[in-house]
Amino acid sequence: MSAWAEGRPLPEVVGRAVEHERLSGLLDGSALVTLTGAAGVGKSVLARAVLDEHLARHGGTLIRIGCWDGLAEGALTDALLRAVGLPTAAPAVAGGAPCPYGPPRGRPERADPAGGPALSALAAHCVRHRAILLLDDCDPVVEACAQLVRRLLRAEPALRIVATSRRTLGLPGERVVEVGPLPVTLGEGIAGAAVELLAARTGAAAPELLVAVCEALEGSPLAIELAAGQLDRMSLPQLAAQVDADGPLFYSGPAPTARHTSLYAAHAAGYALCSPTERRVWARLSVLPGDFDPWLAGCVCASSDVPAPDIDAALERLRLASVLERVREGGGAPQDTRAALPPRYRLPRGARDFGRNQLREAGEESAALRRFRQACAALAAEAQIAWQGPDQQIAVRLVEDEQHHLDAALTRPPQDADDALGALEIAVSLWFRWGACGFRREGRAHLERLLLLSRDDTPLRARALWLAGWLAAQEHALTAAEALLDQAWTAAVMHADSDGLARIAHAHGVLALYREDTGAAVACLEEAAGHRSTDPWFGPGPAHSWALLAIALSAVDAEGAAAAARRAWALRHSDGDFWLHSTILYARALTERAHGRPEAALRACRKALAAKKLVGDPLFIAGARNMLAALRREVREGSSAPDAGRGVRWWRRSGGVRPAPFFSRLRTGS
Repeated sequence: MSAWAEGRPLPEVVGRAVEHERLSGLLDGSALVTLTGAAGVGKSVLARAVLDEHLARHGGTLIRIGCWDGLAEGALTDALLRAVGLPTAAPAVAGGAPCPYGPPRGRPERADPAGGPALSALAAHCVRHRAILLLDDCDPVVEACAQLVRRLLRAEPALRIVATSRRTLGLPGERVVEVGPLPVTLGEGIAGAAVELLAARTGAAAPELLVAVCEALEGSPLAIELAAGQLDRMSLPQLAAQVDADGPLFYSGPAPTARHTSLYAAHAAGYALCSPTERRVWARLSVLPGDFDPWLAGCVCASSDVPAPDIDAALERLRLASVLERVREGGGAPQDTRAALPPRYRLPRGARDFGRNQLREAGEESAALRRFRQACAALAAEAQIAWQGPDQQIAVRLVEDEQHHLDAALTRPPQDADDALGALEIAVSLWFRWGACGFRREGRAHLERLLLLSRDDTPLRARALWLAGWLAAQEHALTAAEALLDQAWTAAVMHADSDGLARIAHAHGVLALYREDTGAAVACLEEAAGHRSTDPWFGPGPAHSWALLAIALSAVDAEGAAAAARRAWALRHSDGDFWLHSTILYARALTERAHGRPEAALRACRKALAAKKLVGDPLFIAGARNMLAALRREVREGSSAPDAGRGVRWWRRSGGVRPAPFFSRLRTGS
């Protein structure tokens, strides 16, 4: 029942120094050690390598039972007795099917045919011969393995047992060694064990190609071995391109067991052990490209055949079976937010590709993708509301946590007109991400593409036209901005959208600021600021129009600028509106500088920069830093710059500002 023929050399173990040392240390003092990990991660290879090395140093024997192939339910004890040469208590049952994770609920576990005396004799034999028992690939009979181990250790506590499984046996005193994928890189320019393993199979090759292949394979040793086996029929660049596009699921090659001949077969073996609910959840989760929380999993998985209350339990069972990875524990709350964080899970690429194949074969892919986009629309709407709430960092964190999913919902081709409108709704709800957090160019690209797919004249399209024009204005694409705002004006008039007309006036004020046309900027911003908004969630709103009006007036009317800034703050949604706060402080810095008070301007500019860093926007941040440098010189020299009234504004792309906006991860410990 060994997975390797007698005398066949073991595959080389690469990149397992930490796991090797941990397992070696546990062998000396632990009765039961279980190696767990996903399909194809190399649990059995590592166990055999460490045990062979241990026995070579300390003596003794190894008794290995492969639990997956050819072992009938209830025959585990007999297989062990035969392996050590002891008489069995009953004939082994041939041809039985393995029981996935124990007997079905409600049915008692089948009694082991070997009685207590036989087990006691087996345990005593192992201790007498200093034998270590290896229960390899316990998954199909994991409950039977747990029962057997419990009885053996009760008979002989000195016995040493090592198990490999995709889940733990769940016994008291069990020590677990988790075996994960191999790291692809160890830092900038340092190759990890996954690249080392691939390089050993390919020989000399371009490092960037090796890294690209290993990243696409997510460091899975089995996937790397199978992919390397394709190099006799394609070059490494071709392999890198194909793996990135299609994944490694169906690459195949020779292997000691049938389920390891391909990554598909390895996942199919685990899939067969799952319950029907777990299979459906696994398949539906495959539409999620990134890590996810239980709420999003419920949105895409819940249906008449998968009740919503069952999904959390299914997620946990899939995690215990090493199908899912838990990338964040739940319950903790960051210091800078008041919201407790839910746990987050991830479906690795191989399992995701397998699940997607099952979803497609079941004819459920279209429905799952539609539910996914609807869930992303709800996420974007929630983020939009949170942005206008007491803490804008919550909105930024939510969008960053779900970035992979929102990007996929925006870029995956819509299935029909309604689906296209759903994608456009996501882009519109994320207006603050595009316009306030520095993703202007990305937002414009999404809107331009989705507007072509959603040509019906709807209020949503009118908002999208305004948003595209506002972003173009901020990007200094003045001609494109004017054309889009003209279309938005026509749509707003037709839909009698007074809020839309005010937002258009605000955008024209931005255009006038770019042109240094103070009179036009003041007129447009006064019109926008005087409007009483009926929709507090979408767009900058009157408060931001007052803040920009303060900027427009900063060089010509100090009192008017100060009054506009006070009015802006009075109209704030909450004290946590860092976007508005930073703009008001920037206006104050401009006003103080223009009127010969560089020290006061310096203090205000520092505060503006600190507030803006909490929500992003590198264009503003770079402009504020440029202004800070100029103000420090003025304070040092004791004089105002001759162009203090027309100083460098944040929106001008000078002073080394990047032409393409970037946005780093939120500076709140994420």
